[in-house]
Amino acid sequence: MSITVNLYYTGKNGNAEKFAKEMVSSGIADAVRAEEGNERYEYFFPMDDPETVLLIDRWRSQEALDLHHKSEMMKQIAQLREKYQLRLRVERYIDEPK
Repeated sequence: MSITVNLYYTGKNGNAEKFAKEMVSSGIADAVRAEEGNERYEYFFPMDDPETVLLIDRWRSQEALDLHHKSEMMKQIAQLREKYQLRLRVERYIDEPK
């Protein structure tokens, strides 16, 4: 079973893109990718909404995702989200075992 979470960060004046770029340049994105159980952590920019960035975040299990949510990185991510004054919308998908 894998869990995929689509996170839509929306702001103003290019802040969503600035947020994503700082996540990458600060090393936070790579640190999340290195966490046990992370299978994907990628940013995308919707063509029809320049003020939104989509993060596709995929985890091997609920336990791995729970550990991530308790990590120091979550505090850093929350601080950056606040810095750039972003709203967040979340979609969650669970793959059925084959």
